[in-house]
Amino acid sequence: MSVNFANSRAEFAIDFGTANLRVIHRDDGVIFDEPSLCCLADGEWGPALVAAGLPASEMSERTPSGLRVRRPLKRGVLQDIGSATQLLRYAVPKVRRRHLFGTQRVIIGLPADATQAERRAMLTAAHDAGLNPLDLIPEPLAAAIGAGLAVRAPRATMLVECGAGTTEVAVLSLGGICQTRALRGGGDEMDQAIIDHLHFHHKLLVGRRSAERIKRALETVPAPANGKCSPIEVKGRSLVSGLPTSLRIPSAEIASVAEKHAQNIVDLVREVLGATTPELSDDIHTHGIFLTGGGAALPAIRAMIEAQTGLGVTLADTPDQCVARGLLQILRGEEIN
Repeated sequence: MSVNFANSRAEFAIDFGTANLRVIHRDDGVIFDEPSLCCLADGEWGPALVAAGLPASEMSERTPSGLRVRRPLKRGVLQDIGSATQLLRYAVPKVRRRHLFGTQRVIIGLPADATQAERRAMLTAAHDAGLNPLDLIPEPLAAAIGAGLAVRAPRATMLVECGAGTTEVAVLSLGGICQTRALRGGGDEMDQAIIDHLHFHHKLLVGRRSAERIKRALETVPAPANGKCSPIEVKGRSLVSGLPTSLRIPSAEIASVAEKHAQNIVDLVREVLGATTPELSDDIHTHGIFLTGGGAALPAIRAMIEAQTGLGVTLADTPDQCVARGLLQILRGEEIN
């Protein structure tokens, strides 16, 4: 899979992730960055938009009956065209305050393994929101460019893009993707694993927002000293008493949940390595593996890939911004290495 980088006529790019929607302008960079969420109310003529983006995020898991907060994307691909259109329509007027948006050429990042049906769904949502025409850019390629990797060089680069809805492993060379595999279910599945663990082992009910905070806490917990690990405070509702409560749970216990999730990523990396030609494998052995995406900062992912493959693993700077940075470089027509 190769990509034409000549998108100089494009004015905007959209990084439509499972967790966040980002709109990037060629001159101004990221000009919109809010959660990929819509709050909808049941209406006589179908669902009506109540809030989107950040306001919808603040309503998440707090809505009364008749209101529901939805994500247009699930497991990395578009599941609800109507909600996606509503979210894009919410973003477009904010952008139009500063730029003429609807008449400009737009590029959109999409998982490399998206099916034709999934591509058509995204195009439909974008067209319905007034965005036309469009080009679709594989997200692993955009992430590699944003991480500063030499994607056009005649050597292989392996990248693991850890998103909220999907984890993609790709081998890139000469401006294209030579091998790619995807694990549908990224950071969101780890959030659910944390929820399930607390439910079954501690009789504690927590929501997705709390699970996300617990997961992020793992990224900053100091390494165990003298055999002792730092606890993580967890707040939720006791399934025994039915009352709000808080627990202090050893970080090592939550880390063990993260390791089960990370093992799925390691298995995917090994699968791609096993399908890679000897010449490309030699390049990967020399240059190692690069991690991007919002979930890449989890220590278990890097440590387990290194331990089970024997390859060096590098975490990109601000890994959650790599796709947006790569799309910006493509927009600007900057020299791609």
